[in-house]
Amino acid sequence: MPGDTTGPQRQPMAPLRSDFAVSFHSEAQIEPLRDATLRLLERTGVRYASPKALALLARAGARVDEASGLVRLSRALVEETLALAPRTFALGARDASCDLAVGSGYTYGTTDGCGVEVVDWRTGERRKSTKADLEAVTRMQDCLGSISFWWPTVSAGDCGETAQLHEIEAGWNNTSKHLMGMVQGESLARHAVEMATAVAGGPEELRRRPLMSDLIGTVSPLVHDKDGIEAGLVFAEAGIPVCYVTMPNLGTTAPATKAGAFVVGAAEIVAAAVLHELAAPGAPVLGSIMQIYADPRTALTMTTPLDDRCRFLATELLHAFGIPALGPMGGTDAADAGSWLAGVETMLQLLQVPLDGCELYTGIGLTNTYNLFIPENLILDDDLYNRARYAFLDIPMDEESLALDVIDAVGPGGHFLAQPHTRAHMRHAVVRAVSQQIAADGQHYRDPVEVARERALDILCNYRPEPLPEAQQTELRRIVDGADREAHA
Repeated sequence: MPGDTTGPQRQPMAPLRSDFAVSFHSEAQIEPLRDATLRLLERTGVRYASPKALALLARAGARVDEASGLVRLSRALVEETLALAPRTFALGARDASCDLAVGSGYTYGTTDGCGVEVVDWRTGERRKSTKADLEAVTRMQDCLGSISFWWPTVSAGDCGETAQLHEIEAGWNNTSKHLMGMVQGESLARHAVEMATAVAGGPEELRRRPLMSDLIGTVSPLVHDKDGIEAGLVFAEAGIPVCYVTMPNLGTTAPATKAGAFVVGAAEIVAAAVLHELAAPGAPVLGSIMQIYADPRTALTMTTPLDDRCRFLATELLHAFGIPALGPMGGTDAADAGSWLAGVETMLQLLQVPLDGCELYTGIGLTNTYNLFIPENLILDDDLYNRARYAFLDIPMDEESLALDVIDAVGPGGHFLAQPHTRAHMRHAVVRAVSQQIAADGQHYRDPVEVARERALDILCNYRPEPLPEAQQTELRRIVDGADREAHA
C-alpha cells in the first residue's frame, strides 16, 4: 500500500472477466485464417534483419536466404515449435498481490502507450511529454484499480537515445505493479535485463517471477527488424516474457480486407514466437494483432471507423496457435476528453473485452489516436472501464437475492424502504460512478469532466505509491547513467 495514508489510497486491482460463456467463432470458422497464415509463412515467408536470428532458424531447419534475410517456415516447424510455448504463466510485480495469472480466465488491463503529448495539469499547456510527466502518470496508474499492469503511457521525450530505459526507471520508481516496457535493441535490452535483475533480487528470482515483460513491434508487412528481434532474443534468454505486437494498416501495410490483414498480422506474430521458442524453449511469449485504418481521403490513421467488426478475432486467431493474447481494446480518435466521440469509441471497444477472452488488453487513457494524455481523460476512461466490468457479471439468484419473503411481507401496493432486507442491500444496489457526483444543491449531477479533473489532480498531487527501496533506486540510476554515457561516447 502507499506509504502516505493521508491522501488518495490505491484501489484494489479489478481485472475483467465475464460470467457468461461466449464463443464468437467456431473452430471451423477460424481454421481458414489459421491455414492461410501457415501457407503464407511457408510460401511467402518473413524477413528477419538479424544474422543471429537467421542462424538460429537455419539450425532449426527453416529455409533461409541469408542474402535477403527471407525465411520460410514449414507448417511442421511452426506447429512443433509453438507447442513448446506455455499457455499459462505468471507476470510478477513488486507487490506480490499485483501478480498477474496469465491464462487464469481474467483479463488484465493497462493504458494506451507511448503518447507524445500531454496537457499540463498545472498550466493547461499542450506540449511534448517528458520523463517527469511519465512519473506522474505512472502514479495515477498505480492508484487506479482498472490498471493491472504498467505501460509507459507517455514517452520520456526529453531523454534521447536511452529514453526506453528512463521510462522503465520511471515505472519502477512510481508503481509496484508489473511493468511491460517497450525496449528495442540488443544493447538497451541487456541494460533493461540488468535493471530487472536488480529489482527482482537476482537472475533466478527474475526467471521464476518476472517483474518485467517487454512489448516489441513488428514491421508490417512481414518484417522483423534487427533492433526488435534481437531485443526479443535477449529477453528470451533472461526469462523475461515478450509480447510481440503488429499493427497492420488496411490498404497500406496490409491487404485492404480484414481477413487479409489478420493473416499478415498473425504471420508476423507466429514467426516471432517461433524464433522466441527456438532461442529459449518454454519461454513465455504473447502476441497482439492491432488492426488500424488509414482514411482513404486524408491518410490519417483511424482507430474505430464505422465498420470495426470482429476486433475480437485477433484473440481467437492467436489462441488457435496457442499464443496468449493482448487485446487491442480501447482508444479514441477524439482530440478532447469528455467528448461524445471519445466516450462512444472507447466504450464500444471496452464492452468487447470481457467477452473477448484475451489475457491482457490495452488501452485507456490517451486521446487523439494514442498521442495525447489529458489527466481527466484517464479518470473518465476508468469510469467506462468499470461500467464495462459490471456489465458482464451475473446477478446472484439465491433465496436472499430473490427476496420472496420480503416481497410477501410488503405485498401489493406497499414499499420496501422500512424493510431490514433493504437496509442490508441498499448500499450495494446502486454503485455510483466517480463521474456521478451530486452537486451541492442535491438536485443534479455535476459535470463529469469537472469531477474527473478534480479526481485526477487529487491523485497527481497527493497520491504516494510504495517507494522502491533506496538501494535499488541507486542501482537503477547507476545502470541508466551508464547507458547514457555509452550512448554519447
